[in-house]
Amino acid sequence: MTDTMHPGGQGKGTADCVEVCAVEVGGARFGIPIAHIVEILGLMSPQPVPRSPDFVGGLVHYRGDVLTAVSARQLLGMPPLRVPHAVLVLEGPAGCFGVQVDVVKEVLMIPGSAFEPNPCTLEDRHKSLFAGAYKLGDGLLVMLDPARLDPILLAGHATAA
Repeated sequence: MTDTMHPGGQGKGTADCVEVCAVEVGGARFGIPIAHIVEILGLMSPQPVPRSPDFVGGLVHYRGDVLTAVSARQLLGMPPLRVPHAVLVLEGPAGCFGVQVDVVKEVLMIPGSAFEPNPCTLEDRHKSLFAGAYKLGDGLLVMLDPARLDPILLAGHATAA
């Protein structure tokens, strides 16, 4: 398998397929390109951080380091759950960080031709999180943009708002 980018600029796969990790947040399906995921951790209860921005789900211990875990629920405007979450470890420009999701579902190989960019009617707040969507036989898989989930980038947006 060769590394290529599909028309939406996401993921790893063959020239016409993209490998995506499907996750669930608040009953909705989302995807993250597998090429951006360092590791998928099991269910965890991140340590809360008092007075942190809303998007911070807490801190997690990962291979001797402490990572900031971003709450996908909070970013998507959903109420937090007080139960353990699955944590995906992603790597950003400043190092690794976590993304909390309700459930990790599966890894999918999706044809690049099934990709659709964000609609122009999408709110700016969501345009910054979403990279488009893949049309699947049973619905859409909305792609989260891994670069936009980085807590350092999110903190910059929070202070600029």
